[in-house]
Amino acid sequence: MDPAALAYLAAGLGAGVTTIGAGLGIGWLASSSMDGAARQPEAADDIRGLMILSAALIEGVALIGLIICLLLVLLK
Repeated sequence: MDPAALAYLAAGLGAGVTTIGAGLGIGWLASSSMDGAARQPEAADDIRGLMILSAALIEGVALIGLIICLLLVLLK
């Protein structure tokens, strides 16, 4: 098989897995944060701040994964 074709395949699969992983991670994060805020309303501000920070870190990892997939295509 052609190495360029394998690079395109790897980039496509990597982008899909990265997107699915980030979506699941942020979904679980938001679900857990809402449960925590419902159980302890007085801690809702602290929970919200931690949720935003964690979501930003998850998005950063997803962005790095997508950049690596683009590099696979561009540097085939």
